[in-house]
Amino acid sequence: MEVLRLFEKHLPGHAVTYCYDLWKNHPFTFVASRPRRTKLGDFRAEPGKGLTITVNSDLNPYAFLITYLHEVAHLLVYQRYRRFGQPHGPIWKKTFREVMQPVLHESVFPKTVLLPLKQYLSNPAASTGAHPTLTRSLREMDEQPAGKQLLVEMPEGETFRFLQKEYIRGMKRRTRVVCTEKTTGLRVSIWAHVWVEKTD
Repeated sequence: MEVLRLFEKHLPGHAVTYCYDLWKNHPFTFVASRPRRTKLGDFRAEPGKGLTITVNSDLNPYAFLITYLHEVAHLLVYQRYRRFGQPHGPIWKKTFREVMQPVLHESVFPKTVLLPLKQYLSNPAASTGAHPTLTRSLREMDEQPAGKQLLVEMPEGETFRFLQKEYIRGMKRRTRVVCTEKTTGLRVSIWAHVWVEKTD
């Protein structure tokens, strides 16, 4: 029942049963993960550890659902073909569209998210961040944390705190921003649409 409770906490209400049935029919370890710097979720098939899907716990319900089904599509491709092939190639795109189909209606998604989501699914990329309209509509569903702003909206050269470390905002590259960790000078790639805390 732990997985069901996680789904009830993180997903839109009308999607819970469907997502839980996917988990029951294709069993895997599910983890609502702490926020991560470079990804929203992942699927792993590890010898001796079985199948695992993780989704960042700080996502709003609609982003959480899309990310969960994105990773389930990876799992289904792996189970059917026992190999990953092209991670986001034609087989994955087709599978992702199939698993998304049952939730593509307004009882699950607001219309402002549903319309760009359908556009994105015509040729889904590795990340929703590749579709600016969908990314914006999903971010509009967030409750902005007090004292924070989106990394992508911060000017280059600004200093910010993320996951207990301080960084200097660098250049945006597609869906991520290259930043410099302040104490070590290391350059790291951070998801462009995370909430960060501006520092002086």
